[in-house]
Amino acid sequence: VQLQAYGGGLVQAGGSLRLSCAASGSIAKFNFMGWYRQAPGNERELVARVNIGGTTDYADSVKGRFTISRDNAKNTVYLQMNSLEREDTAVYYCNAHLIAGWAAHEWDYWGQGTQVTVSS
Repeated sequence: VQLQAYGGGLVQAGGSLRLSCAASGSIAKFNFMGWYRQAPGNERELVARVNIGGTTDYADSVKGRFTISRDNAKNTVYLQMNSLEREDTAVYYCNAHLIAGWAAHEWDYWGQGTQVTVSS
């Protein structure tokens, strides 16, 4: 599956953005759909993910501000980001994680990333 992330941009602190990740195929089979981010000089980190049952998980730094959702019918995952802070500035990557087979093999698929810049 190919993932296309979009919706990033430049926003002032306190503002909002909505990221979208459109998949070329069905996302229903993926155990997790998630968003990661990487700021300059930092490692890529998990921002939020939603499992196949709809349960969500967030990094502590974004809890209460970001909301992840998945629309299996549209093969799209969203990340609503509110009350943005300068520290949220990063490249955001969409991820699809699959666990399959008798040995529980794991696969990761990544989108190309979309830049989010928060100015003060």
